[in-house]
Amino acid sequence: MRNDVVPFTVDREVPGLIVKFGNYPLHHGGVGAIRSLGRLGVPMYAITEDRYTPAAASRHLTRAFPWPTTGAEDPQRLVEGMLRIARRIGRPTVLIPTDEEAAVLIAEHQDALRGAGFLFPRVEPELPRRLASKQGLHELCVEHGIASPAASFPESFRDIEEFAASAVFPVVAKNREAFTRRSRPAVNGTTRIETPGGLLGLARDWGERPGVILQEYLPREQAEDWIVHAYFDEDSTPRALFTGVKVRSWPPHAGMTANAYVVDNPELADLAARFIKQIGFTGVIDLDLRFDRRDGQYKLLDFNPRMGAQFRLFENESGIDVVRAMHLHLTGRAVPKGEQRAGHRYVVENIDLPALLAYRRSGYTTPHAPPHASGTELAWLAADDMKPFFTMLARFVRPGVKHLYQLWRTKRRGSTTG
Repeated sequence: MRNDVVPFTVDREVPGLIVKFGNYPLHHGGVGAIRSLGRLGVPMYAITEDRYTPAAASRHLTRAFPWPTTGAEDPQRLVEGMLRIARRIGRPTVLIPTDEEAAVLIAEHQDALRGAGFLFPRVEPELPRRLASKQGLHELCVEHGIASPAASFPESFRDIEEFAASAVFPVVAKNREAFTRRSRPAVNGTTRIETPGGLLGLARDWGERPGVILQEYLPREQAEDWIVHAYFDEDSTPRALFTGVKVRSWPPHAGMTANAYVVDNPELADLAARFIKQIGFTGVIDLDLRFDRRDGQYKLLDFNPRMGAQFRLFENESGIDVVRAMHLHLTGRAVPKGEQRAGHRYVVENIDLPALLAYRRSGYTTPHAPPHASGTELAWLAADDMKPFFTMLARFVRPGVKHLYQLWRTKRRGSTTG
């Protein structure tokens, strides 16, 4: 379902700008944000890798700013590029970061970006970097009594050897810090490692200062993946808050959402709201939590201090998603309340098919997923905006094959017995 007539009006004089750093042109979240505000008549701009990305092809995009980046550039260079874009747009513009690097850069250079006319939630400058850091997030969870998986932060190969000698396998390895994951990634995303030998084999390539977190693996047979998306105002009060359950992800059980449902979960909503209040965060969030049936706790895995790629799963009965909530609030307008669309489904077409095959082989199910969807939102295909879908297909084959090869290589090495 799409709200073509919504019970609110946006400020169409204030555009939105999709801000992303790094080379990942097949980003459905950016396309979703362009459509969400563009359908309301808000002029939309986007930083893109080139002129031929799905985002650049959207009919709802006013203009693309092709700017190839890696996410490892000097921050001042990125700020200067943002200021050039501000001058080209020429009017106040709401910033919509789609990755941790963009969210951290905006927070740490607020004065310069605000001076250029950009609009975004004011936040403690150091907080997004700490939240995007796996170590920083773990420390905040411990400080505020939020459950999270047991974790180790090795500083040397010797630390990894000691961990391997005593840890319970399998374990999960993740890149520890934003920005570093772009310049010197230790692993290709979240990686499950089956044996001590597999861990040591991978660790030999991580250098003297391994930039990883080694985390307790929560068995999929005893766990369930949940997501929270929300927008919080300057008092850390939620103006829009949604909960859902992840049915499939890609790579399986560790990657981005491929298929998910909106499911009411007041306990989880309350937990998220309390944590945000405690840390004083302002803006859009995307949380990944795993419910551990062994102890009945929701354990926080990831805190993304920005819009999540699957944010269009969530919309309330007034037509509000987190991007619309942010634009309304930053332009001084009321954010209509309403119940979330329980039972609604979100599908990312290019990754859900391989995920479906993998999950069927494993026999994994999600008990809280409703048996039938009340409606479905596709990440790429939209009747009023077809070009992004076909552009995605044209660009998907080669990187898709490369990604599958990297997964196979990592799994093969990580499964080596010691």
